[in-house]
Amino acid sequence: MSLQVSNLTKIYGQQKAVNNISFAVQPGEIVGFWAPMVRVSQPP
Repeated sequence: MSLQVSNLTKIYGQQKAVNNISFAVQPGEIVGFWAPMVRVSQPP
């Protein structure tokens, strides 16, 4: 059995965090995602 993700998009408010990614993870594989931390200040 494998994990398959197709065309994934995730939006927080108006900020697009993930844009149309697809990937598959096979049994026994270890997968991680690394991205810079971005701080978005919100008006008070």
